[in-house]
Amino acid sequence: MSLDEESALRAYAKMMNTLNVECFEPLLADDFIYESQMVLVPLKSKKEFLDYIYPKLRAIQQAKATAFAEMGTVMAYRENQPCVILAQADKSNLVGLVFVKVDGEFIKRLDLCIVPPPQEAKRSGEYPI
Repeated sequence: MSLDEESALRAYAKMMNTLNVECFEPLLADDFIYESQMVLVPLKSKKEFLDYIYPKLRAIQQAKATAFAEMGTVMAYRENQPCVILAQADKSNLVGLVFVKVDGEFIKRLDLCIVPPPQEAKRSGEYPI
């Protein structure tokens, strides 16, 4: 069965909204790549990403901070694309957009971007949990 971008993004949003990796981890390809426009070095495997995300989510929980991941779309690279709109502390404090690439039944790539700005995205009001 094939995985589509919207389902993959929904799983990522659920992970961020619940601070639980369980729904997202099985969807990652072994050669998964994670890149952020705010970090110089990409993570180039499922293991590297999991080694990064588990402590990050734990830190958010321990700080009693709030992360919001909303489904949305944005005009980027000349086409309207599905994305997750990230916010911190308050749903109006938008901090980034997440894009995904899938191959078959796995997520191959996740990109966290600040360009285009998250304020340009069309918000859905849907926060998967």
